[in-house]
Amino acid sequence: MIPNDKGLYKGLTEAKSRGEKRLAILFDPDKMRLKKMEQTLDLALSCGVDYFFIGGSLVVNDMLDDLLIQIRQRCPVPLILFPGNSFQLSYRADGILFLSLISGRNPELLIGQHVISAPFLKMSPLEIISTGYILIDGGVQTAVQYMSNTYPIPANKDDIAVCTALAGELLGLRMIYLDAGSGATMPVSESMIEAVSGAVSVPLIVGGGIRTPEKAAANLRAGADLIVVGNAIEKDPSLIREISAAVKDFQPA
Repeated sequence: MIPNDKGLYKGLTEAKSRGEKRLAILFDPDKMRLKKMEQTLDLALSCGVDYFFIGGSLVVNDMLDDLLIQIRQRCPVPLILFPGNSFQLSYRADGILFLSLISGRNPELLIGQHVISAPFLKMSPLEIISTGYILIDGGVQTAVQYMSNTYPIPANKDDIAVCTALAGELLGLRMIYLDAGSGATMPVSESMIEAVSGAVSVPLIVGGGIRTPEKAAANLRAGADLIVVGNAIEKDPSLIREISAAVKDFQPA
């Protein structure tokens, strides 16, 4: 076990073994407005959201720290960094998805940024969860695609996604994250989720383009262990109620 393990990953793996599903809300500090953020936090707390993912493509550290402070003062939900680069780090979170963009061929996002951030993370109190990040074509050029300078896996190439996820697991990555990106018009397909879920044993995260409880339910049914919703809730925080209910419907009796 790597240092600084606070139990976030253990909780995810134990939930997976019991067949329980989890929900994370993604906060992008660049996009949040105070009134909507307060509404979102209150709804998330009342609906039992499991995690908050914090990050974006253009976040600067001061904005990140400010957001983490505001959330912590109002809500006890665990805070997990979802960094777009090595500058999006803060001790104020509980953990970090140490992302390796294994679907791309940009060395900076496979290992380069990790080398820069490793000394900070080694000394930090954060729980570090190494995660294979797989970008799937969501029908539009997303911020992740543009900023990472990589091509996403075509939406209909389930076999490439499976082999990529398998390679990540064999390299020792502890989670796989299939993401169509913020604002995707085509979410990750159920067939791809089912294929990847059946091929790997580590927890599977799915995000991007999840706008309805029906799509959330379909992703969970296909094998996602944790779904991430961001853009849709930024526009309409009340969706948290419906999507959270869809997730809870999958919990064991």
